[in-house]
Amino acid sequence: MAHVLVFAGGIGARMKSNDIPKQFIDVDGKPIIIRTLEHFEKHAQVEDIVISCLAEKIDYMKMLLAKHNITKVINVVPGGANGHQSIHNGLVEIEKNSKPEDIVLICDGVRPMLSEKLITDCIDTAKEFETAVPVTPSIDSVLESPDGKTCCKSLPRKQMFITQAPQGYTMRKIMWAHDEAEKRGITNPISSSELLIELGETVQIFQGIRENIKVTTPEDLQTLRSYFYYESFKNFAKEELSLSEV
Repeated sequence: MAHVLVFAGGIGARMKSNDIPKQFIDVDGKPIIIRTLEHFEKHAQVEDIVISCLAEKIDYMKMLLAKHNITKVINVVPGGANGHQSIHNGLVEIEKNSKPEDIVLICDGVRPMLSEKLITDCIDTAKEFETAVPVTPSIDSVLESPDGKTCCKSLPRKQMFITQAPQGYTMRKIMWAHDEAEKRGITNPISSSELLIELGETVQIFQGIRENIKVTTPEDLQTLRSYFYYESFKNFAKEELSLSEV
């Protein structure tokens, strides 16, 4: 069994969504964070969920959980000043009812297209290696630019991978990383895997899925809505075909 930490403390500045945090944007009748949580709610190996959320949105989050019958969430805690602090706050809560060897999956609240298999693979990989980071191979060429204007180096594409979430760790490993980060003055790593790498650790990667997008920009939101529109149309077409055969 695994614990899950979903962090949703961002305000979604890149989304330009009229002051609505991106995780609460409605897509086909449900907020994005609810669609993310539903994958963990339905998974047989997920024991419980903790959410790290904007402090002013905690009551609203609890209302959404009740409305959409998300029952595995055991607590909603205030997020921090950045993603790293929000994750830390959630981990401290999970640590109260976990053992060092327990698996925790860490996922941002805007991954509504992850899959059951991805969650299973993450848990299995973390059990074996203590770390588990889903990745997809880069299909584009990658250039390095120190100034954002000119490029001085082309990176070998076959060695480039795009990280995804959820990322899985033993509680022992990830709590050690957060303790070390505090000792070394590391305050804002981009992700848990990058924190471990910065601390000199090696992380285990496994195959992710391309459709597991992180909904960050208006273009991502359009892709997500197009997906649900397509699914609705596909189901409607199947029903029409079935009726025509009667």
